[in-house]
Amino acid sequence: MEKIFDCLIDSFIEDKVGIAENFLSVSLAAHLKDNLIGLFENKKLLNAGVGNDTVVNQNKLIRSDVIYWLDRKHNNQHENDFFDLIDEFVVYLNRTCYTGITGYEFHYTLYESGTFYKKHIDQFQNSGSRQYSMIMYLNSDWKKEDGGELRIYHVNEEQHISPNNGKSVFFKSSDLAHEVLLTNKQRMSITGWLKTG
Repeated sequence: MEKIFDCLIDSFIEDKVGIAENFLSVSLAAHLKDNLIGLFENKKLLNAGVGNDTVVNQNKLIRSDVIYWLDRKHNNQHENDFFDLIDEFVVYLNRTCYTGITGYEFHYTLYESGTFYKKHIDQFQNSGSRQYSMIMYLNSDWKKEDGGELRIYHVNEEQHISPNNGKSVFFKSSDLAHEVLLTNKQRMSITGWLKTG
């Protein structure tokens, strides 16, 4: 995995946005996708809010995805395999880049056809604990006409990233505004933040 971790870190250092194909193995991505679909079908996913616990604002004009928080307490084998992978990445990141990450939080994210998330920054105004944002995609056979690209706003340009299966995207939570463009089919991912403090 160190080669894939290096790819994610090196591209982040070069361009402020790390991208690594196959961060999730085909097998793990498939299991996580099955989990997410099962949770969705059983109506376990909740409307996502804007802000943290103290300033939650569910505004469908800003974002219209549904989410489900991952937790080792769920005792789900595939979620725990995912957490083991993230633990491995955090240890490697801290060792090679001295980032001081001490924790993280992740949730499943599902966008139905016709949904989106308008331009925003991931770090809360009243808390600076989120250091790095990470997204891992769970979408097989994604085509350009399916929409749902991640648009990242750099100083002089916009970057578009397709949500292809197994891909991971990694960037500073406080630095880059981004949005999820209107999706034309169901779009799935795991989204989260590496944290300090």
